[in-house]
Amino acid sequence: MGDESTISPKDRFLTVYGRKPVLEALADDGLRVDKVILADTARGPGAAEIQRAAKAAGVPVQRASAHRVKVLAGNGKQDQGVLADVLAPRMRALSAALADRRPPSRVLLLDGITTPANVGMILRTATAAGLDGVIVPRRGVAALDPLVVKASAGVAFRAPVLRCGSAREAAEMLAEAGFGLYALGASARTTVFDVDLPQRAAFVLGGETAGVGAEVGELVTEWLSIPMPGDVESLNVSAAAAVLSFELVRRAR
Repeated sequence: MGDESTISPKDRFLTVYGRKPVLEALADDGLRVDKVILADTARGPGAAEIQRAAKAAGVPVQRASAHRVKVLAGNGKQDQGVLADVLAPRMRALSAALADRRPPSRVLLLDGITTPANVGMILRTATAAGLDGVIVPRRGVAALDPLVVKASAGVAFRAPVLRCGSAREAAEMLAEAGFGLYALGASARTTVFDVDLPQRAAFVLGGETAGVGAEVGELVTEWLSIPMPGDVESLNVSAAAAVLSFELVRRAR
């Protein structure tokens, strides 16, 4: 729990890289860009355009080595020597959300989902469905990097992301806060459509291959399935998240 007391920069900002995405972020009045980092090898009209846009937006530009930019972007082939840190206003620590005067009541917990595209699509779906939070642990889940932002079509910037150390830590905190913990599993008899839910419920979405891990599984209140009359074994985790999220929308109506 010690890492909850200090707020990591990764719990406040999302990073975008490449000339076009950085220019789009700088031009978007709805986003607050903290800083732009430009490789010292970046010269010419493209670099000049980014510097002009940053100056117009009142955003500081830092120079760094091309290697440093590649490391920060995490994708050396497509960073084009530039990245930007964008403030994510709804991203905060899970502990802060649970201590809030009006804590969340419906959240998703990601456990072992390592494909950035799936994490991005889940963030987009959950935000569209108006869920109170998506818990993205720092360990065991794809980092909130530009690939996640791209897969979310930019929605990741304003998604209600909740951070903590691990999925197990999140499950313990949720249980302590009075949440029912529900995990999706293909063989469960109770379905997402007929389960009786308490006032506070968290839904665990497991990894692409292993599903929900044993550490979290032992804290689960009830396992739920999505009924599939067709001859298919399982859904992609982001598709399952969509079914679940909009079932919650339907119930709220």
